[in-house]
Amino acid sequence: MVKICCIGAGYVGGPTMAVIAVKCPAIEVVVVDISKPRIDAWNSDHLPIYEPGLDEVVKECRGRNLFFSTEVEKHVAEADIIFVSVNTPTKTRGLGAGKAADLTYWESAARMIADVSKSDKIVVEKSTVPVKTAEAIEKILTHNSKGINYQILSNPEFLAEGTAIEDLFKPDRVLIGGRETPEGRKAVQALKEVYAHWVPEDQIITTNLWSAELSKLAANAFLAQRISSVNAMSALCEATGANVSEVSYAVGKDSRIGPKFLNASVGFGGSCFQKDILNLVYICECNGLPEVASYWKQVIKINDYQKSRFVNRVVSSMFNTVSGKKIAILGFAFKKDTGDTRETPAIDVCKGLLGDKAQVSIYDPQVTEEQIQWDLAMNKFDWDHPTHLQPTSPTAMKQVSVVRGDAYEATKGAHGICILTEWEEFKTLDYQKIFDNMQKPAFVFDGRNVVDAEKLREIGFIVYSIGKPLDAWLKDMPAVA
Repeated sequence: MVKICCIGAGYVGGPTMAVIAVKCPAIEVVVVDISKPRIDAWNSDHLPIYEPGLDEVVKECRGRNLFFSTEVEKHVAEADIIFVSVNTPTKTRGLGAGKAADLTYWESAARMIADVSKSDKIVVEKSTVPVKTAEAIEKILTHNSKGINYQILSNPEFLAEGTAIEDLFKPDRVLIGGRETPEGRKAVQALKEVYAHWVPEDQIITTNLWSAELSKLAANAFLAQRISSVNAMSALCEATGANVSEVSYAVGKDSRIGPKFLNASVGFGGSCFQKDILNLVYICECNGLPEVASYWKQVIKINDYQKSRFVNRVVSSMFNTVSGKKIAILGFAFKKDTGDTRETPAIDVCKGLLGDKAQVSIYDPQVTEEQIQWDLAMNKFDWDHPTHLQPTSPTAMKQVSVVRGDAYEATKGAHGICILTEWEEFKTLDYQKIFDNMQKPAFVFDGRNVVDAEKLREIGFIVYSIGKPLDAWLKDMPAVA
């Protein structure tokens, strides 16, 4: 019986191991983490992450061949294959601060593996890591090997939150990178056999280590670049009277381009895009490629520009001040069908409005009040570092209220509404009822193009939709406050 152990019970480790366990009943899978509350949650009826379909998969095999434990060293020592899926946050200080990946947690995992191992191991990189991490890990393991053989593989994840279980059941591809030596090829084959339980052979790609590591960063950079491209166009559409939805539909009809990731919005979020691109920028700079670095940096700059442009639209439309005005924020997660708020554009939009002394009322069907208060109190990049290094308990902001009930409560008495997540429920709200309970003039700033702007204008709203022809009201207002 093959034994697999995964270090790190987060968004990647938990779902990935659950699917391996459900598809490979003959393999024992243990997910370990030093955080007791997190492991307790994985062993309870309330899993620590929300992901459609995850509950059923975990319940099917938990206690059979899927286990969650805090006994890290015991299970690492017993495993044949060890997946490492720990955080690789952006460094906040020191060399490469604000760009480079912080490999502290990765390195301590590697040293622990070297300390406790008594048999040969295959160590698999699952976290998104900078190119050449495998080499560094290999050095730590071989210098502390005590005669044990280690093979390092890179097996990056390509999950999208909200569809992670579906992505794991039917991946576009599984990528495994290893050393081009007989031992390396043998290790690649061993991992390939695990995935071959449910993934067709021709969708399992094998490469060298560096290609696998770089493919993950490149894939995220390309996806983020598409979003920034359409967002850059959205600004031009507003200036010229074009409609970004019509433009992106026409562009996406080209089979070479395709329609995905062409929705204009208030900006991209999520734990990976910004982090991976900054990492890519840093690697380019370190390798003497400043032109390549500045090319990728521009993707982030457009994303930041889009968020500040949105805040400027809100403030300038409302007589150049939102001070003391109630603004309802509908949606705080970085996209629908997830409770994840990491790098969500809502953080920067709320901070921009709070900076102008707005009273912000937030409603999101999945995100807790505690999480929202944390996010608004946190410094950039801090969210990805361990809790004990973060501010102990953020002082709840007096200007922020989080509404648990529904969107109607959040919008009552508000001057304006900002839609920042494309939750399905926001498309079907009774906007007449909302309008009747708001201050006039009543504004809707649709950061996800989810509402029918014409219908809302008939009700009496002044509507701003990203990249759409501007409301007569907005035409006279400066684009920048």
